[in-house]
Amino acid sequence: MFKNVAKTSWRVVKITTGGLVLVVGVLMIVLPGPAIIVIPAGLAILASEFKWANGILKWFKDKVKSKFQKSNIKEETNAK
Repeated sequence: MFKNVAKTSWRVVKITTGGLVLVVGVLMIVLPGPAIIVIPAGLAILASEFKWANGILKWFKDKVKSKFQKSNIKEETNAK
C-alpha cells in the first residue's frame, strides 16, 4: 500500500512541477525571461508522464536541430 501512495505522490509532484514550469515558460513569451529554455524544461518533466508532451518536445528538438543545421550551412558558404 505504501508503494502505491509513494508512487502516486511522486507522479503528482512531477505533473504539478512540469505544469508549473510550462506555464511560467509560456508567460515568459510576453514577460522578460528565457522562455525558449523554460518551455522545453517543463515539457521534459511532463514527458516522463504524458506521450503528448513527449511528442511536442520531440517536434521542438527537431526544429532546433534543423535551424542549427541551416545556420551552419550558411556560415560555411559565407566563409568560402
